[in-house]
Amino acid sequence: MQTYLEREDLAAAARRRGAVRLVLSDRSDLPRAIGVAHCYNGDLLEAGVQIYETHRVALHAKTIVVDGARSIIGSSYFDACRVRLNDQVDAGVFGVATAAALEPVFDDEAKSADRIDPSGWACRPVGS
Repeated sequence: MQTYLEREDLAAAARRRGAVRLVLSDRSDLPRAIGVAHCYNGDLLEAGVQIYETHRVALHAKTIVVDGARSIIGSSYFDACRVRLNDQVDAGVFGVATAAALEPVFDDEAKSADRIDPSGWACRPVGS
């Protein structure tokens, strides 16, 4: 789950370039967390963020690739509060080799996930 500023940054990047893609899980060891995460999807979709939802597993490892040159790999949801309070850890890597290695992994996850259709999302049943 992203913090407010992270969501705003994702939306702003999508409005600028339209190249923001997220692969999220529909499973969590905290079931309410999925409902909370879902309440932010509408704004992100409206901004042009592409959201894919995987149904196979809870995603505990997180990765970000930015502009094919910077990567972050970790367990914290990329939230400084979680790093400080929950003993989570992230590694930032500057370099195209790491980004190039991570992008196919992301693409494979996206291929096996369902892309959330913005118009369908707006009309989904309450509670889903």
